[in-house]
Amino acid sequence: MKIQPDSISVQSISGYGPGWIGIGGEKVTLSVVLGSRGERFNWNCRRFEDLGPAHFAQLAALNAELVVFGSGERIRFPPPDWIRPLIEKQTGVETMDTQAACRTYNILASEGRSVVAALLLETT
Repeated sequence: MKIQPDSISVQSISGYGPGWIGIGGEKVTLSVVLGSRGERFNWNCRRFEDLGPAHFAQLAALNAELVVFGSGERIRFPPPDWIRPLIEKQTGVETMDTQAACRTYNILASEGRSVVAALLLETT
């Protein structure tokens, strides 16, 4: 039984590996924010330790229903003060490793949800 369409009409993640993701035919090696409504921009961080409240305020300004935060190679939860702008806008936030966030984003975007993936692609 087919439960997903053959193709989706929103930008999607076509692949991933350590330190990169594929968006369409492009290989992206910098942290990125990707949205189901066409949003896409580099997210100025190379390590979890580079993140702060301003990064999540940037996500809150997108007014999505849900933000999927890919925290890198392993799960690391942002402190409550970082995600406060999202909570105040009643935007859901889910944290998972970046590869799981890629899969989750694709599923939610294909369902027509207003979702943003904030993907930390760690570099040394």
